[in-house]
Amino acid sequence: MFEWFGLETVAVILGIAYLLFAMRENSLCWYCAFISTGIYIWIFGDVSLYMESGLNAYYMVMAVYGWYQWQKGGNSSEGIKLSCWGLKNHLLAIGLVLVLSAISGYLLSQNTDARMPYIDSFTTWGSVITTFMVARKIVENWLYWIVIDAVSIFLYIDRELYQTVGLYSIYLVLAVIGYLAWRKAYFQQRTESS
Repeated sequence: MFEWFGLETVAVILGIAYLLFAMRENSLCWYCAFISTGIYIWIFGDVSLYMESGLNAYYMVMAVYGWYQWQKGGNSSEGIKLSCWGLKNHLLAIGLVLVLSAISGYLLSQNTDARMPYIDSFTTWGSVITTFMVARKIVENWLYWIVIDAVSIFLYIDRELYQTVGLYSIYLVLAVIGYLAWRKAYFQQRTESS
């Protein structure tokens, strides 16, 4: 694990920068995300968290997509606005995460040496859906991150990635703050457009 210490430190710093910029709806978050996730692809692969490694490859693609959406998406050239999902979308997202987690967890447990394949799958598929929500500026994404970050902390403790445990502990706190900030901004946005 020690051979990754320096790179893990850089990934953690960029991960925190990503979240702080995202909370402020600043598109610099996507640059930080791109580099941080590139580093984590190799780290997670080296500690047999294959779903997490694959997730970070997805994050790299979503960093480009998110940057574009925040810059050019939506009905104007100003990028997309904050929005909320209804109950139907949340039930669909949660159901999809659970089904995909069960399938990939089973496949990993039967065909690889993956550690904690069901938990690894849950955090991965949850993160896939939630990252899409961030890119589309869905306010409730922060609530999903609270659950995912809490479960991820347990996963990373098992793999002795203690800097990453620290990062996800910070993420957990910042997700609460992010939710409150985006919720306030969403209601302000609705008031201004009325």
